[in-house]
Amino acid sequence: MSKFILVVDDEEDVRAIAKLGLEMAANWQVLIASSGKEAVDLAQTHQPDLILLDLMMPDWDGRTTLAKLKTNPATKAIPVILMTAKTQQSTQEELAELDVVAVFTKPFRPLQLPAQIKEVLGK
Repeated sequence: MSKFILVVDDEEDVRAIAKLGLEMAANWQVLIASSGKEAVDLAQTHQPDLILLDLMMPDWDGRTTLAKLKTNPATKAIPVILMTAKTQQSTQEELAELDVVAVFTKPFRPLQLPAQIKEVLGK
């Protein structure tokens, strides 16, 4: 079954690589956003199956964007996976307390991304 994924990252190359991996490896539809505000607007309008959300972004960072998504009745049920380059144990523990289904560390392997997502979602 095809999924519809929203990829949110302020870095164009990360968005492009994630989109390419999700489309090539799983034939999923991918929508991209370069900011938290754009992500909330797109999520509300398009209702993706999953949101891949970068933690470190200017303006609205991943935490702020996540909070906006989870307090919005139209988007609060959409599963979110945080993506971060931070790998320190304290950061990982802090992120585990957020309302996300998983935290993926960057850099990621784009062609393995669909399998990682399926594993996290239990499908």
